[in-house]
Amino acid sequence: MDKNTLNGLLLMAAVFILFMWLTPKGTDKTNEADNKANAEQQQTAPGTTDALTPAENEWLVANISDNGSVKILPDSTRVASLSQAGIDLSVKGDSVFGTVSVNGRQIDWADIAKADLSKMSASEQRQAVEMVRNLSNNMGRYGKFAKFTTGENKTLRLENDVIALDLSSKSGSITKAELKKYDTEYSADETKKVKNKVVIFEGDHNKFNFRIPLPQPVETADLYFNPVKVNDSTVLMKLDVTENAWWGLEYTLPQGDNYVIKVKVRQENMANTVMSNNRNLGFEWTQDVRRQEKGRMFEERNSGLYYKFAGGDVEHLSESKNDSEDRQAKIKWIGFKNQFFSSVMVSDRNFNSADFKSDVIKGADYLKHLTADATVNDYDWTAANPASFSLYIGPNLYPLLSHLDKNIDPDENLHLTRLIPLGWSLFRWINTIIVIPVFTFLGKFISNYGIIILLLTIFIKLILFPLTYKSYKSQAVMRVLSPQIKAINDKYPGTENAMIRQQKTMALYSQAGANPMSGCLPLLLQMPILFAMFAFFPSCIELRGQSFLWAHDLSAPDAIISWSGNIPFITEYFGNHISLFCLLMTVTNIAYTYINMQNQASSGMPGMKWMMYLMPIMFLVFFNNYAAGLSYYYFLSLLITIMQTYAFRFVIKEETVKKKMAENAKKPKKKSGFMARLEEMQRQQQAMLREQQKKQGKR
Repeated sequence: MDKNTLNGLLLMAAVFILFMWLTPKGTDKTNEADNKANAEQQQTAPGTTDALTPAENEWLVANISDNGSVKILPDSTRVASLSQAGIDLSVKGDSVFGTVSVNGRQIDWADIAKADLSKMSASEQRQAVEMVRNLSNNMGRYGKFAKFTTGENKTLRLENDVIALDLSSKSGSITKAELKKYDTEYSADETKKVKNKVVIFEGDHNKFNFRIPLPQPVETADLYFNPVKVNDSTVLMKLDVTENAWWGLEYTLPQGDNYVIKVKVRQENMANTVMSNNRNLGFEWTQDVRRQEKGRMFEERNSGLYYKFAGGDVEHLSESKNDSEDRQAKIKWIGFKNQFFSSVMVSDRNFNSADFKSDVIKGADYLKHLTADATVNDYDWTAANPASFSLYIGPNLYPLLSHLDKNIDPDENLHLTRLIPLGWSLFRWINTIIVIPVFTFLGKFISNYGIIILLLTIFIKLILFPLTYKSYKSQAVMRVLSPQIKAINDKYPGTENAMIRQQKTMALYSQAGANPMSGCLPLLLQMPILFAMFAFFPSCIELRGQSFLWAHDLSAPDAIISWSGNIPFITEYFGNHISLFCLLMTVTNIAYTYINMQNQASSGMPGMKWMMYLMPIMFLVFFNNYAAGLSYYYFLSLLITIMQTYAFRFVIKEETVKKKMAENAKKPKKKSGFMARLEEMQRQQQAMLREQQKKQGKR
């Protein structure tokens, strides 16, 4: 062996050793994967079979015995039989017999259990065992309701003059709710001109699920019901558990203008069939709140989960962020709402506890994902109607909800009108006692809501007229006194004369019979009306879709110019458009500010003048994205106020005011309690000031 040959052999050996050293782990993994693949191949190979384990066979015997149809043979032997989805098996003692249908062939279970491949192929044997195994597990989970886990999904429709409902045999619940009298204003395709009817929910975006109170509760969302149309108004979703026992959900939708669906849990001969001591009927409801309006900001702000305590108040989860609540208390109703429409489930016997959750959805078509998980206790298996509910699906219309408050449950005021945000208690009182009745009354005779808002504005102005007149009269008095007040300020300048100036000014007011607060107080008394209207118009569904002049929808902004970009820090409030009614309101507000400042005495504060003019500009930013009806109302209100101001100028002459003040000055004055207290405070302050000056002089 020469030197080159020896070197070649040594080099080959080194390469082999290096290869073995670098790849032992990879080889083990490869072998392990190969072994696993071989095992799986052997398991699914044409010649391999499957079989139930002893535990699985015992479980199968128990499930068929508990949930199958029982017959007693002449020799008193008990035989339980089950026929479902191609499986026809019976249990006698501990033995299972019967057939399984595979690929259209009826194969004896005994041959399947023995894996007799002379009677079937290995794949058929494995398929038969898997079918029986799945059936046994299903029976263990659903008991006598296991046969309803498969079936055909059928849809039935219930409808009246205002609402159409689709009921699905899969889950036995309402899967679509469409309101016939309302059109959706929102469309993902802005070029689409044809409007669709408002669909509150549809398909998987809404889920009604009852948990049947078995030892292991069964969820109706997993079951296939047999739909039975009782009449034109009633559908029964039925589960025929045995020949003589059934469980179901009955839906009744009255004809006419009715948005309330009566939902009843119905059953017959179930007490001896299920053998359950569970008395808690569970109810789970989830819904993705759908967009219906053009403007997302207000619809999102007014969408959320509401609920009412039995005999108590209405509360709700946060509408601006994700929120959740666990309420261990009796709940009367649960409501999912958006700006103008709601779905409310009212329990006749109250929910005993409930978990609520609200999640904000960032997508374009939906606003919130709402979840309510509640229970109704004291479920009675012997009762034909163990639980019932009233389901309202309709508009947030105040007169309608107020009517339902008294009719759904005569024993308790449901306060469904709380679904409509009408402001704090005082503002809500103004809306419900004054504004809404007048607005509803006018709506019975006038179809144009622009005219109705005009008449409502005039009505409110007539109510406020005495306060407005008194405010203007007080301004006229202060305007007459303005030169004398300026003279006092010039005569006693500086902070050291502040007390003297105040005394002289108050003496002037007293002599003239003027009250500086009389001009501000009427304005303050008008503020609740303004705030009440601020809450009313964005919540008024009557304005939805109603056009007036250039505004196509008085419940939405009346954009005349729009753009796609965002203005930092402003777009959130201002939006991507300019609303004409809001612009007119701003111009009118600036004009009113100018006129009003002419009517008032000079305040001696130059910065206040610019502040007064800045306020209308701020209103433009914040009101631009609000409902056109609100801006239109404020525009009309300001316009009428300007007209009143000029009318008051014609009626209230300054010369007449001066004569009246002169007459008041001659009359003896009786000090009011307020003036007496004010003068006493002034004397005390003067005494303290003199005392301080003495101490400083001694130093």
